[in-house]
Amino acid sequence: MNLTELAAQLGERLLRLNQQVTTAESCTGGGIAEAITRIAGSSAWFEAGFVTYSNAQKTSQLGVPEYLFEEVGAVSREVVEAMARGAQQGSGARFAVAVSGVAGPGGGSPQKPVGTVWLAWAAGGQLFAHCFHFAGDRQAVREQSVEAALVGLIRLTDGENPFQG
Repeated sequence: MNLTELAAQLGERLLRLNQQVTTAESCTGGGIAEAITRIAGSSAWFEAGFVTYSNAQKTSQLGVPEYLFEEVGAVSREVVEAMARGAQQGSGARFAVAVSGVAGPGGGSPQKPVGTVWLAWAAGGQLFAHCFHFAGDRQAVREQSVEAALVGLIRLTDGENPFQG
């Protein structure tokens, strides 16, 4: 299914629930928000998008504790969970998704090779996170990340675990 169709499905669910979503993005560079805002009328259910590429902006805009970058790195469960919470707090939206990863072609390490992407989804007080290992070039990793983010949000609005693995 393509990203526009997924975003439309998400919008239908959020409208039914009378709820909003927010995004906190790093490696996708706003791609999740872009897919969402392709949908006419998305202003009724898309609250805000945060593109926090640098660690400094993750801290400044989303309140991610600085020590996490030294302890676990930007591409980690702890950071994406903090990003999701910060986006919820900053926007007031009930639903949030956050992403941080190594899209490549450089920047990978043996512990976090290119294609390693952490996603976190929040719904009110619930918080879920999962580490993905996507294949392909930079564009492919970013597209797969956006797709996983949207699929997870759809599952979350249906009351399901956003990652079924």
